[in-house]
Amino acid sequence: MKKTAELPAFSQIRLENIVPQVKAFIDAAHETVARLCQVTEPSWQNILQLLEDLFAQESILWSPIRHLNNVMSTPELRKVHDEALTLWTEYHNFLGQHTALYQIIRKIKNSPAFETLSKAQKMVISHQLRDFHLSGVDLDADKKARYQAISEELTALCTQFGANVLDATQAYTHPIHSPEELSGLPQWLIEAAKEKAAEKNQSTPLLTLAQPIYSAVMQFADHRPLREDMYVAYVTRASELGPFAKQWDNGPLIDKILKLRAELADLLSFNNYAELSLATKMASSTEEVLSFLNELAAQGTPLATQEMMELQLFAKEQGLNSPLQPWDIAYYSEKLRQEKYDYNSETLRHYFPLPKVLDGLLSLLEKLFSIQFTQHEKFDTWHSDALLYSIKNKKGDILAYLYLDLYARSTKQQGAWADECRPRYKDAAGNSHVPVSFVVCNFSRPSSETPSLLTHEDIMTLFHEFGHALHHSLTEIDEPSVSGTHGVAWDAVEFPSQFMENWCWSQEVLTALSGHYQSKEPLPYTLYQKLLSSKYYHCGLDLVRQLEFALFDFRIHLNCKDKNLKFVQSTLNEVRKQVAVISIPDYHRFQNSFTHIFDGGYDAGYYSYKWAEVLSADAFQRFAAAGLYDTALGLEFKNKILSRGGSEEAMDLFVEFMGRKPKIDALLVSLGIKAP
Repeated sequence: MKKTAELPAFSQIRLENIVPQVKAFIDAAHETVARLCQVTEPSWQNILQLLEDLFAQESILWSPIRHLNNVMSTPELRKVHDEALTLWTEYHNFLGQHTALYQIIRKIKNSPAFETLSKAQKMVISHQLRDFHLSGVDLDADKKARYQAISEELTALCTQFGANVLDATQAYTHPIHSPEELSGLPQWLIEAAKEKAAEKNQSTPLLTLAQPIYSAVMQFADHRPLREDMYVAYVTRASELGPFAKQWDNGPLIDKILKLRAELADLLSFNNYAELSLATKMASSTEEVLSFLNELAAQGTPLATQEMMELQLFAKEQGLNSPLQPWDIAYYSEKLRQEKYDYNSETLRHYFPLPKVLDGLLSLLEKLFSIQFTQHEKFDTWHSDALLYSIKNKKGDILAYLYLDLYARSTKQQGAWADECRPRYKDAAGNSHVPVSFVVCNFSRPSSETPSLLTHEDIMTLFHEFGHALHHSLTEIDEPSVSGTHGVAWDAVEFPSQFMENWCWSQEVLTALSGHYQSKEPLPYTLYQKLLSSKYYHCGLDLVRQLEFALFDFRIHLNCKDKNLKFVQSTLNEVRKQVAVISIPDYHRFQNSFTHIFDGGYDAGYYSYKWAEVLSADAFQRFAAAGLYDTALGLEFKNKILSRGGSEEAMDLFVEFMGRKPKIDALLVSLGIKAP
């Protein structure tokens, strides 16, 4: 048996070759499936193993291209990517509706040999049969054709949605015309604005809507008209009210996407699209999800209301003689935080230069999971920002590779994410392939004056995405469709990522991550105590904001059948009446840039963040009691959760680790809503 660790040759990817390579792969896959359907005595080895190899080879071909489209986007690459994506959709429809292949896999499932298979292999077959039904294998010819047409149109519409958000975000700039507008802004942001102006050959500093620029303006700009201008531009992105409405209005796309999703659910005999979405999740019913969200809303809304009243009173004391507006929230929240806890988040940021944080994070993971990270100096890459690490066990065996791309660029999608580059799997010849993954963020770029400095929220984001990467990297499952994050219920996939965030509140951990960018001094204990004392600051407001997103997402997918675009806004308004404590202007078009649910796979699943947070908060209690660097417990978490991927049901794995089912109380405590 040979163990291989091939890495993508990014420099060799040529736009003109992408579509031909995808077509060649799909043609070969069609031939493979045709041969499989001629097998008279089907088994795991002569059917499922070869399908798993196809699954892995598809990822190896496509993931690097998908990654480039996310981090080095150009109009030319996007066009080729979208053309290839249509081919992939057709191919997946072909597989999912292949009646003969479905019957062969059913035959394997019903054979005596099935009981001799491993848990992972049984799960592969279970998922295959489930997914055949969800792909319309039971439909008649006309309905199958309609299913295929809907799938292809949804792929195109969702891709266009994300592209519109990216283009609308990148296109907007706000020139700084007076020193008054710079008041309160941190120096790194001013430097970034000057660099943006230089990039565009302009003399006036330019602010953009990219993170972390926008959030820093809203938090620190003393000039209220500037905050309002930036806010209006941000919340009307990709809408009919935005500055580029004629080019990138996502409103009509939302209408089409929801109608097609409702039709898809109807074709498959689900009552609504939310039910269809839950077919692959932990939650058992739409009622269970709504009950969960409404319970959190009942717990969090009174606290959020109290926090909002306090903030309004504080703003008035600070001289704001008009009602608090949305563009004032972050600004006065930061001022109130400084007054209550006696620290400035910018001062805190100075202690967390990105290289130091990354070193501390890797050191923590090495101790916790008994692994080693080794940085590679020379490797084939897509950009000079990228880093590459190998992950080894204590014996020096390579377990995985991990790419990092952490700085903001105009060619990048917004936000932060982890993604697969290559899965772990053992092929039909017995060769083992190690997993490879990406972690991508949009942190502030280093300047001539300062390194990239992270806020505490940035640190939590980095830990979160590393949780996903660990789930992918530390898997010990050889069947690629259930290794790593593959095959994991969508509302459990955030469990390891939410779990890792808990370490960001430890003094020992934060001290190890810190080193003032000038003095190199670690985070002072007094400043840590101030940060810790603010842990539950505005936790109610934060909670109801997430619940607004989750309830809106779930309700529009629960009720979108035969509805028009007005229904989307009216649903959002109703949800805000239930949970929001901030008055939102009528022009706000949050939904038009909600890429998570219209281009990110979280459709009728945004609740997953809070659902998985129940699992993570509960599981973390064991570490809080045993010690955050407890290697024995870390290895237990690795062996019972991270290594198992989607080879077993998420609830079964949780119960194996905790000895019981999860309790919501731990989440309420972690949010500061309930006393320990």
